[in-house]
Amino acid sequence: MNWNEKVVLVTGGTGSFGKKFIEIMLKENPPAKLIVFSRDEQKQHEMRQTGFDHPNLRYFIGDIRDYQRLRRAFEGVDYVVHAAALKQVPACEYNPMEAVKTNILGSSNVIDAALDSNVEKVIALSTDKAVNPINLYGATKLAAEKLFVQSNAYAGGRKSRFACVRYGNVVGSRGSVVPVFMRQRDEGVVSITDERMTRFWISLEQGVRFVIRCLEQMQGGEVFVPKIPSMKVVDLAKAVAPDAKVNIIGIRPGEKLHEVLISEDEARTVIDLDDMYVVQPAEALWFGHAWSQKGSRIADEFRYASNSNTDWLSVDQIKEIVEPFERE
Repeated sequence: MNWNEKVVLVTGGTGSFGKKFIEIMLKENPPAKLIVFSRDEQKQHEMRQTGFDHPNLRYFIGDIRDYQRLRRAFEGVDYVVHAAALKQVPACEYNPMEAVKTNILGSSNVIDAALDSNVEKVIALSTDKAVNPINLYGATKLAAEKLFVQSNAYAGGRKSRFACVRYGNVVGSRGSVVPVFMRQRDEGVVSITDERMTRFWISLEQGVRFVIRCLEQMQGGEVFVPKIPSMKVVDLAKAVAPDAKVNIIGIRPGEKLHEVLISEDEARTVIDLDDMYVVQPAEALWFGHAWSQKGSRIADEFRYASNSNTDWLSVDQIKEIVEPFERE
């Protein structure tokens, strides 16, 4: 792919993912133009001040709730990476309509603006919490996933294609438990909701590189799921604060013991590749089904869950992953 001929826009471009995506793209695959689309002028200013001032970089103030602004921003854009979202579980529970307006209606605006602007490819970031959701954040991301997959049917004769990536917790991102444990370590007590809890784990750079790869390969209608390791939250606490006392406080509302990246009900359409799974669209869309020639189908009862994963991080491996955050 000739990235230097493409115009790429990132919604939520000042967030953890957006900044790392822009950093990697400018260093390795500089597009003809790379647009940061976000609603916070201060964060955009801070990005400029910290070195994000490449001549091919543009900054657009705007909110994905505003279709007209998206339509203007998408003019001449080839690829869109949709990373904007309200993602804090407690905040979404307390402000449910705000979560709906951003994560569902905002995603719908992104789709409509992309179709109306004839954007070639749009890939949206999802989460393991969208699978069998028990909190509002997960429910809104599930709805957004469905919108992106089914919107391929609206493309008609247009070239626009839509897909999703779905992965687990990102080490050190905003909202990550890693900085929380680091702060608690200084107080000598680390709080864990349940000692049985497990989570999928992926680094920010791994997540960005996975999205770039999927953006290059997507046909439309897929949900891409990387094969990533699991870890026990108690092991994370041991890695970050080995000398701290562990305080078990009980599972919070909207929290699961274990997360799921692929459910048994999705397994019928999943293709197993070397380092990822591809959830093909269940509906009879015109594209997104060619992956079966590139991989193998999985068993109907397959379930990709953090507690039954075959790949686990040890305490020492977790220490290596979180070590860069110790230096910040």
